[in-house]
Amino acid sequence: MKQYLLSVHMVDGQELPSSEVMERMYADVDVFNNRLKAEGAWVFAGGLHPATSATVVRLDGGKVLTSDGPFAETKEHLGGFWVVKAEDLDAALALAADATRACLAPVEVRPFQDEPEQ
Repeated sequence: MKQYLLSVHMVDGQELPSSEVMERMYADVDVFNNRLKAEGAWVFAGGLHPATSATVVRLDGGKVLTSDGPFAETKEHLGGFWVVKAEDLDAALALAADATRACLAPVEVRPFQDEPEQ
């Protein structure tokens, strides 16, 4: 089975859901996570702090530099993710459809590169 990254995208300045909606989202994500585990599709998942908490590490002329804030100057940022196993892209897209229903945010699907043969 191939692995896919299901990334959840958040928009800066977007109004946060009410506490009731947030509680339902957390519960729905827990149900989705448990289903992934039961079906053997679960690899790893996690939610992220806001992009403003990011530190960027880069190489500049042989020196390693760090800077505050997200790498990209954009309104959309990665808010969380799942790494899942799926038979093919269609199966991964079906999982993403359930993920977006659970977390109420857009979910991007990207396959991992195949490992080179040894």
